Amino acid sequence: MIELKNITKVYELNRHDKVIALENVNLAIEEGELIVLKGASGSGKSTILSLIAALSKPTSGEVMVDKKHISKLPDNFASIYRRDNIGFIFQKYNLIPTLSVKENILLPLIPLNPHAKEAEDKIQAVMQRFHIEHKKDAMVRQLSGGEQQRVAIARANVNNPKIIIADEPTANLDEKLSEHFIEILRELKALNKTIIIATHDPLFFGLDFVDREIEIHNGKILL
Repeated sequence: MIELKNITKVYELNRHDKVIALENVNLAIEEGELIVLKGASGSGKSTILSLIAALSKPTSGEVMVDKKHISKLPDNFASIYRRDNIGFIFQKYNLIPTLSVKENILLPLIPLNPHAKEAEDKIQAVMQRFHIEHKKDAMVRQLSGGEQQRVAIARANVNNPKIIIADEPTANLDEKLSEHFIEILRELKALNKTIIIATHDPLFFGLDFVDREIEIHNGKILL
């Protein structure tokens, strides 16, 4: 479903300095797989997520999703690709604190201009699945970290994306809430979502429902 072929990503800091974030990376991910990318900060994990989401373009190489080349999409087509295929779970949630739970979950639906009843049904379904419906009218700034995490997960799933991307999703959670998040991942895996997680949290290592753990070091995949 997802293929990175001979990917190199170089960030030019100035005329004389550059950072090689990824170097000749090859990676294939099957539909329905749950992959954990592990490695230290700066190893290249987040760069891989960014390329799969078409948030950045490789310096060289090719990214393919469902046999479609996405690495050179113009920005407007990249936005459509993300809207239709990707659900994001961010480290800092990226919620809008002055909006309610329900309004935050609605945001990914707005570009689709759905009928009010259709939008309501989708929002209600994900709020129920991720146990946040009782807070639907609360402002996000009033929620605990665990509740904000569940809102972020509901928002990531409201469009029923095929691919879920999570970047250090437990970095702001205590151990108990992290374990709860892992159980939610188990549910998403059962829905046949393709899930890619970048983390250095050892709670993710050795889980029975994770298909593969892939270690990244200095921009390269360790075999």
